[in-house]
Amino acid sequence: MNLTELASEPKLIKLTIDKPEIVEKYGEELEFYVYDRQPLDVFTKLGVSTTENAMQFTEMLSEMILDVDGNPVMENGKVLPIDIVTEAVTLIGNMLGK
Repeated sequence: MNLTELASEPKLIKLTIDKPEIVEKYGEELEFYVYDRQPLDVFTKLGVSTTENAMQFTEMLSEMILDVDGNPVMENGKVLPIDIVTEAVTLIGNMLGK
């Protein structure tokens, strides 16, 4: 098979945070969207999270955690609670295959 046949435009997919502790705390499951394909540099940033590159990691997360229209959820000074971000990172990592 030619690799060109496997290349395609990224598509938005829905991920659901359904961890019992989070559902209990916020009253329902939480949904967000992410593109099903990411550039190679995103995988590198996901795999290397240290205090030295925390700002870069935060920026990358802001670009990955999207609403239904593909717009960043965390922008213009808005941030999500850390428990939600942590679970979102877990789901994104699992979806992208670590």
